[in-house]
Amino acid sequence: MSTKWTKWKIIRTVWVAAGLGFMVWLWSGMQADGVGEEILRSDAAVEVTETEDYISFTPTSTSSKVLLFYPGALVDPVAYAPLCRKVAASGCPVYLIKMPWRLALNGYTKPKEIGLLGDTTKQYLLAGHSQGAKMAAQFVYENPSLIDKLILLGTTHPRDIDLSTSQIPILKIQGTHDGVAAVEEMNRNKSKLPSTTKYVLIEGGNHTQFGFYGYQLGDSEASISREQQQQMVLDSIISFVRE
Repeated sequence: MSTKWTKWKIIRTVWVAAGLGFMVWLWSGMQADGVGEEILRSDAAVEVTETEDYISFTPTSTSSKVLLFYPGALVDPVAYAPLCRKVAASGCPVYLIKMPWRLALNGYTKPKEIGLLGDTTKQYLLAGHSQGAKMAAQFVYENPSLIDKLILLGTTHPRDIDLSTSQIPILKIQGTHDGVAAVEEMNRNKSKLPSTTKYVLIEGGNHTQFGFYGYQLGDSEASISREQQQQMVLDSIISFVRE
């Protein structure tokens, strides 16, 4: 075997190993972290049900509103369970949607396909983080009559579609230290949303702290705690739901 061929095999082996190592590191960083077992356990206030399509959080009190939540790309949906459960505890049922291959790009139509939007007596709110927010906006664009309110977390989208004429209330929450979805880029896309859109800017918040998971490539370090950011997001969502 020639020296040239041997060197090529070594380079190729190292390249493949490095690629696999990077994917493992990336995947591990997207796993839920810091989510207590009690979050996924039913109690007197909230019933938790898990299926292959979603994790639902249903309060004991009845509500005319239902929130559907799309996770960020590759992020373990359990990372958003603390936020979803607290929204449910405020009185609004929540469905945390599980996406194929953890990509909302592949499963953003799932709520319609599995019949989660069929009760005409309910008002449906759709929320998402990062790619989940992008695809939530896409769903509203394609199904304008099915969703009553839209919540976008940590995203520069809509960028490739125009929702400026949408008649539904929209809430957009951003962190000033978000290294994945920078505020500057978000501002460039403001014309794609209605003038009535409500914006909440979390000073010191970053991209990762919208959920409970590890470091996300490209993100900046937050200057506030995850608990502080989560509380601000929760307060904004509950206020928006009740409006």
